Amino acid sequence: MSKKVRVRFAPSPTGPLHIGGVRTALFNYLFAKKHGGDFVLRIEDTDQNRYVEGAENYIVEALNWLNIPFDEGVGKEGKFGPYRQSERKGMYKQYAEQLIASGNAYYAFDTSEDLNGIRKEYEAEKKTFIYNWHNREKLSNSISLSQEEVVAKIKNGDDYVIRFKMHHPLEGSDSVITTQDIIRGHVSFKKELLDDKVLFKSDGMPTYHLANIVDDHFMEITHVIRGEEWLPSVPLHIALYQALGWNIPEFAHLPLIMKPVGKGKLSKRDGDKMGFPVFPTQWETKEGEVFSGYKEDGYFPEAVINMLALLGWNPGTEQEIFSLDELVETFDLSRVNKAGAKFDPEKTKWFQHHYLQTKDNETLTSLFSKLLEDKGIAPNKNLSIIVESIKERATFVSDLWEQGSYFFEAPTTYDEKASKKAFKEGTSELMSEVLSLLNQCDEFTSGEISNKVKEWLTSQEIGFGKVMMPLRLSLVGEMKGPDVFDIAAILGKEETISRIKKTISFLS
Repeated sequence: MSKKVRVRFAPSPTGPLHIGGVRTALFNYLFAKKHGGDFVLRIEDTDQNRYVEGAENYIVEALNWLNIPFDEGVGKEGKFGPYRQSERKGMYKQYAEQLIASGNAYYAFDTSEDLNGIRKEYEAEKKTFIYNWHNREKLSNSISLSQEEVVAKIKNGDDYVIRFKMHHPLEGSDSVITTQDIIRGHVSFKKELLDDKVLFKSDGMPTYHLANIVDDHFMEITHVIRGEEWLPSVPLHIALYQALGWNIPEFAHLPLIMKPVGKGKLSKRDGDKMGFPVFPTQWETKEGEVFSGYKEDGYFPEAVINMLALLGWNPGTEQEIFSLDELVETFDLSRVNKAGAKFDPEKTKWFQHHYLQTKDNETLTSLFSKLLEDKGIAPNKNLSIIVESIKERATFVSDLWEQGSYFFEAPTTYDEKASKKAFKEGTSELMSEVLSLLNQCDEFTSGEISNKVKEWLTSQEIGFGKVMMPLRLSLVGEMKGPDVFDIAAILGKEETISRIKKTISFLS
């Protein structure tokens, strides 16, 4: 690639950024970084009716949280700005007019009522209405009307749109528009089925098609990497580039992200129904409706990135765990699948579990400490040891509380099923013996407690279970947690003895 690689992620600020949009941003980012190029964020806000307050900030914050920030865009002005389409609207009209002057576009004055009426007539004959070469001369536009009529209509303030003139499909190679998609290979479109798309409206705003082409050209975008829903627009975009005499970028159309179960693409309804987020961070609507986000649900950004990277892309090896740097190094657009990728919420948790296990203790301890603070629990000097002993079964930082709350609060109840097995006749006498053994411990380390208790059990020929189960229940309240002697050592002599005494009185 001789030209500097420049890619863009161009979302519309019509709401929060769906996880599918995040993956498009990620693949653009990885491709740009792999080739030493630029990753540009452009906000496509030409549709002012659907503009949602706060959506643009949300997009920027989500990319920053995921550690895939853009190099250039809103708030990071490069030399290709402005980066909001609404601020570029002065430049689109001249290209619409240039297309009219070159015979590649025309004014159309048909009202929506006119067009709806014609559509109904077609439907009655079981046909589909397409505004293009076969009927444009019978409709109300600058091809069918005289120049005087056109000038009069514009002067009169009649509403109009500017439509692209998709040239008449001749026989042979000129009857199709073809391209080589990096993901899909050779793609071709029959010209006769293409309509004369609207490029510009009389309210002074371009449609997506024109704005997107003009912006990509002037921002020197070399590769357009976007979702497969844009594939049908490719022939128009190619024809526009050709009509304007501009270089055509390379295209890559990403597969859809599909529902975990059933058919169709992933929607926020699926997330609501199955209890997983479909947005990177939490989003609250004006009406106060809250949609959960990966960040607030406790996921680490690197787990979300790793999961998304493997949705539709395959490294060609068995490797599943990738840091961002490894993704940049390994990523290759030609290894992206054409078929839709099934979303798997459980796999996301698997990645999250992995990344929690690999976090260093200091980081986890500090995150857990914040969680305890929010619960109003004073930090424990053994916090780091506690985290180390319980993290194996945790997927989220909040699980550390589920797994280890007994380190901070003495149990108030004992698991019913386990109690029936552990608390039998004679158990309180055995626990009293354990108490006197613990009182004799000077160091109160896990090793010392373990030796004392085990020596006594062996010498008295008492089955281990008879003491170990009730001891765990005394300290934890249920049958979970690390080695019971480790738990006692972390709790300390005073607290361990107090909990055993409480169990003895519960048993009596």
